[in-house]
Amino acid sequence: MKRKLIAAVGVAAMMTGIAACGGDSSDNASKDPKDRTESLTVWLMVDAQSTWPELVKDVNAQFKKKYPKVKVDVQYQQWADKAKKLDTSLGGDKFPDVVELGNTETMQYILNGALAEIDPKKYDNSDTWIKGLKDTCTFEGKQFCVPYYAGARVAVYNKDMLKKGTGSDTLPQTEDELLAALDKVSAEYGKKDKRFSSLYLPGRYWYAAMSYVAAYGGSIAEYDEGAKEWKGNLSSAESQKGIEHFVNLVKKYNKADLTKDEQDHANVMANEKAALIYGNGWEAGSVVDGANNGNPKLEGKIATAGMPGPEGKALPSFIGGSDLAVTAKSKVTDLGEDWVSMFTSEKSQEVLTSKNILPNNEKQLEPLKSKPETAAVANAVPDAWFTPIAPGWTSIEKEEVLENMLLEILKGASAADAAKKADDKINELINK
Repeated sequence: MKRKLIAAVGVAAMMTGIAACGGDSSDNASKDPKDRTESLTVWLMVDAQSTWPELVKDVNAQFKKKYPKVKVDVQYQQWADKAKKLDTSLGGDKFPDVVELGNTETMQYILNGALAEIDPKKYDNSDTWIKGLKDTCTFEGKQFCVPYYAGARVAVYNKDMLKKGTGSDTLPQTEDELLAALDKVSAEYGKKDKRFSSLYLPGRYWYAAMSYVAAYGGSIAEYDEGAKEWKGNLSSAESQKGIEHFVNLVKKYNKADLTKDEQDHANVMANEKAALIYGNGWEAGSVVDGANNGNPKLEGKIATAGMPGPEGKALPSFIGGSDLAVTAKSKVTDLGEDWVSMFTSEKSQEVLTSKNILPNNEKQLEPLKSKPETAAVANAVPDAWFTPIAPGWTSIEKEEVLENMLLEILKGASAADAAKKADDKINELINK
């Protein structure tokens, strides 16, 4: 879910460590739950600590009731350094038994043998898990993690700015209508501030660019059944349409630095330099969060809606979210599986949905599709796209290929030439 978090992993060292230990002690696994005395270490991201701490507390209470003598140690991690810490711990003798992973991280650890295989039947609503999340946990027909929660990108916009420019604070439902509205907003606010962007799309925002690629039926790469390998697909006619569409929007509406990525676009909106960004649903809260460089004065003025895309359809979103896995090195994998089962149960997912967090399954997602606070992002999830489920995709290099391609085009290179260069690089890297 978080971009550029995968650190370089010492694969050989990790695999050696995993091979040396792991698995349940048969003696302990056969004991009555009330007689188990082991410890269970759980790594959750800080989101759980700040937003749904009561869920963690309740699940730990459920677990303690079943395993009264087992000690559960929940340790909260920051996204910025979690991957590096995890890689180091898996190479040593102090490691988590259960770990939360952003859905873009999972394949790296699956391929390194760092995650234990799980049985989906042990988990609530596994038959309706959101496909985009389930796919991030699946390799060669086997499941290695459990979907935790989902996320998607939507239009995040300033209602006052839109209304002043167009007379309505409701986001248009088609792209043609949206662009006409943005032109009016640009005319209204751009005359006072030459750096104002009615639509702020950073040039290196590859997640957004690939959404436009997906909108035209293109993709980053496709699997060639005949050759039994992945091949870059950015040069295809469909992908080219999407790339050019995105670049044209950036050039027309972004009046700031075109070479930036999206990491601070919520702050750009908070500083009232943008009327609309395309971001994660939760970023609407970031815009007004004074504790994190947001602008509390915009409280009540920031809304979300489905992002209109080309040809009268909604813009396909990248599927975001987190997964939970039991590490292969764990000596208490059965305890880890049980804790994850409790933490992702239907009852636990109800806690997340009550906070407008998207659940891991279609069944509980359905009511959120008509709830005003969640409709935009909930409706964007079922048809969302994901990066290639390919062994070689997970490193930072692949993201840089896409960013570099976009920058080359923005600096004057032809989309066809830049895409061909990117495809060649993808072919070199993705099948490693």
